[in-house]
Amino acid sequence: MSSFGTTQLAMGEAEREMPGLEFVRSRAARALDWAVALWVFSGFFVFVEPSPYELTFLLVLAVSILAGLGLFRSTLGLLGIILAFTPFALIAVFQVRHTSVTDALIFTLVTIFLLLTSYVAANYVAEKTVPRMRLVVAAYTVAAVLAAAIAILAYLRLMPASDLFLLYGRARATFKDPNVFGPFLVLPAMYALQRLLLANSLKTMVLSGTVYLVLFVGVFVSFSRAAWGHFAASSLIVLALVFLLEAGGREKVRIILVSIAGALMLLVALAGLLSIPAVADLFETRTASQNYDTGETGRFGRQGYAFELALEHPWGIGPGEFSQLRIMEEPHNVYVTVLHVYGWGGGVMFYVLIGLSLWKGALLLARPSPYRLMAIPLMATFTMVMLESAIIDSDHWRHVYLLIGLIWGLSSAAGRDLRLWAPRTETVI
Repeated sequence: MSSFGTTQLAMGEAEREMPGLEFVRSRAARALDWAVALWVFSGFFVFVEPSPYELTFLLVLAVSILAGLGLFRSTLGLLGIILAFTPFALIAVFQVRHTSVTDALIFTLVTIFLLLTSYVAANYVAEKTVPRMRLVVAAYTVAAVLAAAIAILAYLRLMPASDLFLLYGRARATFKDPNVFGPFLVLPAMYALQRLLLANSLKTMVLSGTVYLVLFVGVFVSFSRAAWGHFAASSLIVLALVFLLEAGGREKVRIILVSIAGALMLLVALAGLLSIPAVADLFETRTASQNYDTGETGRFGRQGYAFELALEHPWGIGPGEFSQLRIMEEPHNVYVTVLHVYGWGGGVMFYVLIGLSLWKGALLLARPSPYRLMAIPLMATFTMVMLESAIIDSDHWRHVYLLIGLIWGLSSAAGRDLRLWAPRTETVI
C-alpha cells in the first residue's frame, strides 16, 4: 500500500493504547461519506461567501482527520505544488496599492483553501475508488440537476422570485454569474452521456438521457457562449473516446444509433426554446459579435495589457489591483491573471498544476485499466474548462479544483491497480 506507512503505524499503535480511538475512527469513517456527499452537493449554492461549500469542507476536513483518511505518496506532488504556491501568493498580497491588504489576503486564502480541497478529494477517491467516485458523481449530479431546474423555471418565469436567479436576462440559478453556472453543469452531463452510450437497460437510457437533456437546457439558458462551446466539445470528446477506446462491436452500433437519436432530440429541444421570442432575441444577441471582446479595453486588449503588466512585476501586483488601474475590467484569462495576482512564482506553480493534471489524465486515457471509463468524462470536462480559461478567470471556480482532485485520485488508484479490465458494473459511474 502506498499511503504513508509511518503515519498509519503511529495510528495503529495509538489505537492499541486507546481502544476508544478505534471506536471514534470507525464512526468517523462512516460519517466521512455523508460529509463528502453534503460538501459536493453544496457546490451548487454560491450566492454568498463564504458559501456552504467552504463551510461543509471544514466538516469534511475534521471528519477526515478523525477517520484517519489515507494520504498517498502518489498525491504528494499535489501537496508540493500547494506548498510551493503559497509563499509566492502571500508575497503578492502585500504588493497591493489600491486594494486593501485584508481583501487581498482573503482572496488569496480562498485560493489556497480551494487548492487544499483538491488534495483532500484526491486522497479520498484514491482509496475505495469505485464507491467513492459513485458517491461524488451522484452528489454532484443531484446538485447540478437542481441548479439547472431552478435556472430553467426562473428563465421561463414559472417560479416565484424568478429575477433572483437571473442576471441581465440570463439564467444564473444559485450562482453569482451565468458564466460560472453553465460550466458547473458539464461534468455530471458528461457522466450521464457516458451512461447513456453504454446503457444496458431502457431504464438507464431514459434516466441518463433525461439528466443530460435537463443539463443541456440549463447550459443553454445561461447564454454563456463559452459554456455552450464547452458543453458541445466535451460531449464530442466523450462520444469519440468511448467509441474508440472502450466500446465493443455491438456497442459501437448502438452508440451510433443513440447519438443520432440524441442529436435529433437536442435539436427539437433547441427549436422549442428558440420558438419563444425572448429566447430567440437573446440567442441572436449572444451569437453576434460583441463589442465587449474588441478594442484596447475589450477582453483581448485587456489581456495584452495584463500580460505586459505581469512581466513588469515579478512579485505580482496582488488580487483586485488590475481593475483599479488603467482598465476597469478584469483581463478574463486565468493564465495571465495568475501571473499578476500571485506573482511569477505563483503563476508558474499554477501552470505546473494544470500541466501535471492534464498529463496524469492523458496517461489514464492511454492505458487500459478499470479507471479509464471513469476518467473519460473527467478529462473531457477538464480539458475544455482549461481551454475556456483562456477567455475567463477560473481560479476561484470551486468545481475546477474538484476536477483536479478527482484526476489525481484516479491516477493514484490506477498506479496501484495493475488490472487491465474490470466488469462494466464497476467501471461505468
